[in-house]
Amino acid sequence: MICEHCQRDNPPRAKFCLECGTAFAQRCSKCQTELPANSKFCLECGQSTNATVSETRTGRTRDPRDYTPKHLADKILKSRAAIEGERKQVSVLFVDIKHSMELAGAMDAEDWHRILDRFFAVLNEAVHRFEGTVNQYTGDGIMALFGAPIAHEDHAQRACYAALQMREELRRFSIDLRIEQRLDFG
Repeated sequence: MICEHCQRDNPPRAKFCLECGTAFAQRCSKCQTELPANSKFCLECGQSTNATVSETRTGRTRDPRDYTPKHLADKILKSRAAIEGERKQVSVLFVDIKHSMELAGAMDAEDWHRILDRFFAVLNEAVHRFEGTVNQYTGDGIMALFGAPIAHEDHAQRACYAALQMREELRRFSIDLRIEQRLDFG
């Protein structure tokens, strides 16, 4: 079994990577069912495993290097204070999908997964454009920080600009989805 995190080849019976300790089984965030490696959906409740990317197969918070653009990660790593930690004023932005459970229940799981992928891409693009960091993913949203780990005196403005960009991009995405739906159903 090849570890997705470090690419080490492990024996088939391994439950954890011999090199980095990554667990090979993941749990559904909704019903806690143990899932096979690389599962996209829960085999018990159908929850998208990608929609709850706040946890990895180990149950720990996902490594920010997995979803932070390289230029922003480099900037964070160059700041000694960001690595060592300090008290900072920050702005927190929460974004989620209103009535997501009803929406998810009304469509095919693969279609819902595709929508969430684009939704999270829009959110990430806006957060990273204004040098914020995604601190946490929820099943249908994110919590982003502005002003940490990279300190900015205008962190509140950056959070607002990111929210405005998200609103505009999600409006466009919503229109595209409606057009696709009309084309699919005639």
